[in-house]
Amino acid sequence: MLKKLVTSALLAAVAATVSIAGDKISGAGASFPAPLYYDWAFQYGKETKSRVNYQSIGSGGGIKQISKRIVDFGASDKPLKAKELAKSKLLQFPAVIGSIVVALNVPGIEDEKLRLTNEAVADIFAGKITMWNDPKIAAENKGLKLPNQKIIVVHRSDGSGTTYNFTYYLNKSSKNWADNYGAGKAIDWATGIGGKGNEGVASLIKQTPYTIGYIENAYKEKNHLAAATLQSASGKWVPAREENFKAAAKYANWTKEGHFYAMLTLQPGDTSYPIVAATFILLPVEKADMNKKVIAFYDYAFKTGDEAAKKLGYIPLPEATKKMIREYWAANIK
Repeated sequence: MLKKLVTSALLAAVAATVSIAGDKISGAGASFPAPLYYDWAFQYGKETKSRVNYQSIGSGGGIKQISKRIVDFGASDKPLKAKELAKSKLLQFPAVIGSIVVALNVPGIEDEKLRLTNEAVADIFAGKITMWNDPKIAAENKGLKLPNQKIIVVHRSDGSGTTYNFTYYLNKSSKNWADNYGAGKAIDWATGIGGKGNEGVASLIKQTPYTIGYIENAYKEKNHLAAATLQSASGKWVPAREENFKAAAKYANWTKEGHFYAMLTLQPGDTSYPIVAATFILLPVEKADMNKKVIAFYDYAFKTGDEAAKKLGYIPLPEATKKMIREYWAANIK
């Protein structure tokens, strides 16, 4: 069992500055799981004297760096399809499940109090809804005092798997969004200001009144931000809570043959939170010796790291999925 957790900021500093005798493993990519990877790396270092140095640079950067073999493993919230993996000679497996929340900073509006339809979220990020007291927002929030203030949208400025999963959700929620923007790690935003990483978006929301943006739930919790209540695929209202994240995650359709490619957005069920996503690890096919060191770290995390994941706002992988991943390792890393 993990010992007492230290803060993510301290763990990041430790990962960046402390050198421990033993194996050294480098990884880079998604900011979505970074707080958890820092924690796992800190605990693994204490137990094994091995150093895992993870850089939170966004999924786009992680894919680029592992494709160029700059790091030992890449991390991406956007899963790669089999053809993409084959082209870059990569293996892929999920590490943990998280959720993307629509966070906001509106004076007087507390966590979970604001209801936004999925289409309204798309219209806000498309610049079609520009005021907090717009009739489309007011219609779902009777009794809530909405300010006559302009909405300030905050989005990612870097290539991001969080952006990919969020825009995938918008794409499925709004014909206007699908026709004009689509889904991608980086898009041409209609409005708003950009922040680098989940860290940067969360910081901008926290510092700037009347903002709205999308971030991984761990960053919402860490920064004590409010989040909107959204709709399940069946149209029921679902706040950003652990039980609703789990309700969506149980529909994940993992297969070893498909290298665990799966999208968890807008899953069935009245209580399924609409923007749930797994985050993935990418390994170079040809580097078997280093891959064994990387999977030793993730095997350790799978065995001992579930409590850390829960405390930081993530959903651990089911044991059946972990078993499938170990079988995948055995078949592909020799």
